[in-house]
Amino acid sequence: MKSAQIRRTFLEFFQSKGHEIVDSSSLVPHEDPTLLFTNAGMNQFKDVFLGFDKRPYTRATTSQKCVRAGGKHNDLENVGYTARHHTFFEMLGNFSFGDYFKRDAIQYAWELLTVKLGLSADKLTITVYADDDEAYDIWAKDVGVPTERIIRIGDNKGAPYASDNFWMMGDTGPCGPCTEIFYDHGAEIPGGPPGSPDEDGDRFIEIWNVVFMQFNRDDKGVMHPLPKPSVDTGMGLERVAAVLQGVHANYEIDLFVTLIAAAARETSAADMDSPSLKVIADHIRACAFLIADGIIPGNEGRGYVLRRIIRRAIRHGYKLGARAAFFYKLVPDLAREMGEAYPQLVDDQARIMDVLRQEESRFFETIEHGMAILDAELAAMADKGGNVFDGETAFKLHDTYGFPLDLTADVCRERSVTVDAEAFDAAMDRQKSQARAAGKFKMAAGLEYTGVKTQFHGYTTLSHEGRITALYRDGAPVERLMPGEQGVVVLDNTPFYAESGGQVGDQGELSKGGACLTLFKVEDTQKIQADVFGHHGEVINGELVVGDTVAAQVDIAARASTVRNHSATHIMHKALREVLGSHVQQKGSLVDPDKTRFDFAHNQPMTADEIREVERRVNREVFANAATDAAVMALDDAQKSGAMMLFGEKYGDEVRVLSIGSSKELCGGTHVGRTGDIGLFKIVAEGGVAAGVRRVEAVTGEAAVAWVQNQQALLDGAAAAVRAPSSELPERISQLQDGMKSLEKELARLKSRLAASAGADLASQAADVKGTKVLAVSLDGADVKALRETMDKLKDKLGSAVIVLASAADGKVTLIAGVTADLTAKVKAGELVNFVAQQVGGKGGGRPDMAQAGGTQPENLPGALMRVSEWVGERL
Repeated sequence: MKSAQIRRTFLEFFQSKGHEIVDSSSLVPHEDPTLLFTNAGMNQFKDVFLGFDKRPYTRATTSQKCVRAGGKHNDLENVGYTARHHTFFEMLGNFSFGDYFKRDAIQYAWELLTVKLGLSADKLTITVYADDDEAYDIWAKDVGVPTERIIRIGDNKGAPYASDNFWMMGDTGPCGPCTEIFYDHGAEIPGGPPGSPDEDGDRFIEIWNVVFMQFNRDDKGVMHPLPKPSVDTGMGLERVAAVLQGVHANYEIDLFVTLIAAAARETSAADMDSPSLKVIADHIRACAFLIADGIIPGNEGRGYVLRRIIRRAIRHGYKLGARAAFFYKLVPDLAREMGEAYPQLVDDQARIMDVLRQEESRFFETIEHGMAILDAELAAMADKGGNVFDGETAFKLHDTYGFPLDLTADVCRERSVTVDAEAFDAAMDRQKSQARAAGKFKMAAGLEYTGVKTQFHGYTTLSHEGRITALYRDGAPVERLMPGEQGVVVLDNTPFYAESGGQVGDQGELSKGGACLTLFKVEDTQKIQADVFGHHGEVINGELVVGDTVAAQVDIAARASTVRNHSATHIMHKALREVLGSHVQQKGSLVDPDKTRFDFAHNQPMTADEIREVERRVNREVFANAATDAAVMALDDAQKSGAMMLFGEKYGDEVRVLSIGSSKELCGGTHVGRTGDIGLFKIVAEGGVAAGVRRVEAVTGEAAVAWVQNQQALLDGAAAAVRAPSSELPERISQLQDGMKSLEKELARLKSRLAASAGADLASQAADVKGTKVLAVSLDGADVKALRETMDKLKDKLGSAVIVLASAADGKVTLIAGVTADLTAKVKAGELVNFVAQQVGGKGGGRPDMAQAGGTQPENLPGALMRVSEWVGERL
C-alpha cells in the first residue's frame, strides 16, 4: 500500500465503526500555551478528555500532523542518524470519549492490522502496563495472542508515569496505562523484544500505541480519575507504511523515495543513500507544514525552531555541494505527494516557497564563512587529538554567522566531537549581561523596593488619591524631592497605567496642598515590579515627602487618544487575520496617544485592496458602537471562551479577557467603553521591518480626521497645480505623463541628430599618431547615450581610430573610449579609459573595443585628454 492509501484505509475503517473523521488540527496549539507544537493526535481533544469540552460525537478518528523538534518532545538531533526519527510525522488515531474502552479498542486495533491491512499475527508482539490485568486478559483470552508474545512493562510501585507503558502528553494533563503493538522485522535484524536488554535494537518496532485515558495528573503529580474513561490511540503512518511496503527504514517508503529524489535533483547529489538527503527530505515536510500553519523563521519560540530546522537542511545541502537556495524548490514535490490529504500545501505553495527562499538566501550569505571557521577549528582539533569543540567558537558561529548551537553540534557529531555547551552558555550569558548594561531603560527595574503593592484604579477613573510609599532620585531612594529635581514616585493607589503590553505609560500630574500647591509633572509611568508602579517626572514647585498623600490626575486627552488606538489595535488584529489569513500573528506593538503601531507575521506587502478591506472591517465594527466588555477569569476558562492568546506570553492563573466588537483577546490595557468611541480608523503606513514581519501604523479619532484633512489639502494643492478639479486629477496627470514622454522622445531624437552632426565635425579634429587617427575631446552637456551614439558615428566616419569622448557636469566626469576592431590587438579600450579616469579621480574598464568610466575631478579633464595621443603612441 502507498502511504496515501494507508491513511485513507485507516480513516475509512474507523468511520465504518461509527467514528467521526475529524480534520487534523494546526501544528500551532493556539488554545494550549503549555505546548510548543502539536505533538500527538490527542492534543486537539485534550479538553474533551478532561470533561471541559463536549463534541457532537463520542468517537473520532484523525490523521494528525505532528512536529517533535523543540521543547519536551524533540527528535531533531536524531533525524538523519536513525531509521525512524522525524521532525514531522503523521499520527493515525482513533478516540473514544467515554464511549468504548479497553476491549473494543484492542479488538479494533487487531482487526485493522491483521484483517484490513493484512499483517501476519505471528509478526506482532504486545506490551501492556505491568498491573493492567484487564488488558492482558483481553489480548490473551479474547484476541488469542500467545502469552509468550504479551509482555508486562513497568512497575506500579514507583512513579507510574516513569514507565514506557504509562502515557502522558506532558508533565501535566490526561494520562493512563497503555498497550503497545510491535512488529517483528525478523531475526536477521539486531535487537530484542521490548523489556529485554536488547530492546533498543531495530528488530521489534512499535507501530501502534493504545492509551487508556483514566487520569488527569496535576502540577503536584496527583492522579485524578477522569469523569469518563476514554481511549486515545496513535499509529505512526510512516512506520506502518514501512512494514506494509516491505522495507525496514521509514526513509525507504514511497513518500520519502520521492522527496529524496527531489533533494538529489536540487543538490546534484549522486549518492542516493546519503544521510544528508534523508535530513533534507524530512525537514522539507516540517518546514512547509509549519509555515502553512502560520509560523515564520525568527529568533524566539516556534519561529526559532523553524529557523533551526531550515538551517540544518541548508547545511546538509551545502555538504552535498549546493551553493545557492535549493530547499524551497522541494515544496512543489511535497505538495504533489501530500496535497490531496492536506490542501493547504497546495493553496499556500507560493507563500511557503517565498518564506523558505528568503530564509535560505540570507543564510547562504554567511554559511560559507561559518563552515570555513568550523572546518578549520575541527581540523586543528584533529591534529591535536582533541574531541571537545571550543564553546567560545561555537558562540561566535551562532552570534556572527547564524549557526544555532545544535547545528554546530550536528557537524561535530559527524566527526565524533562534542561541543563545550557550558562555555557556549557562559558566552551567551555574558553577551546578555553586556546588552543589559549598555541599554538605557526608562523603566526603574533596578530600583530596590520592599513596600506595599500599587493598587491600580485606572480602569474606572482618571483621578485618585494615593500615598507616597517611596521616592527615588538618580536611582537611589530619598525621603523627599525638591523643586526642579527629577525622580520616581511610588504610590499605594494610582489611576496611572504603567507601560505594558505595548501600551505606553500614562502622563499627568500629582498635586497636594491648597494655596501653596505642590506639583509633580508625570512624564511617564513604568513598572518597578510586576505590581509596583513608578511615576517618572519632575517637581515643578513645592516638595514631595515619603508618606504624603497626593491627588493623582491622569492627562485626560492623552489617555483618551491612547485607549482609542489600543482598542482599534485589537479589532485590526482580527481584521488582518480575516483578510490576510490565519498565519497572521502579533510580533510586537506600540500604542501611544499619536498612533498604533502593529507588527505581524506576513511575508509580503499588503496590497491597496487589502488595506482598504482591513479599514472597512475595522470601521464597520466602530460604527456598530458595541459595548466593550472586560472580564477577569481563570486561564482555563479564558481558553475555553475562545480568547486569542499569544505564544510565549507568561499568563497567570487569572487573566483579563477583553471583548471589543467581535475581537476577544487577553489584555490588561485600558480601552474605550464602546467601539464608537474610536471615532474613525485609518491605516497611514505599511512596510516590512524584518524577514516575514510587516508593520502597519494607524490613527484614530481626531488624529484620523486630521490625517484625512491633510490628505485632502495635498489633493487640492495638486489639483490646483495642474489646473483641474480633484476629481479629474488622475486623468490630468496621465495627460501630463504622456506629454512628458513625447518630449523625452523628441529630445532623444534631437540628441541623436546632434551626435550625427558632431561626429561629422569632430572627425576632422582627429590627430595622426603613427598612421592611426586619435581623437580625444569633451562634449559639454552630453549624456551617456549621446556619447555612445557619437562614438558609433565617429567609428563609422574614421574607419580606423582610437577615440575618447568625455562630458563634465555637476562636478562629475563621464568617459567613453572606443577602439576599432583592427587596432584592439595593440590598444585596449578598457586600459585607455582607465588611464584617463585615474587622472580625473575615478576608475573604469570594459571590452577591448568599448569601455566606460567616471570621475569626480572635472578640472583635470583637459590635461587628461591631451595625454591620450602620447599614451596611444606608446602602444602602436
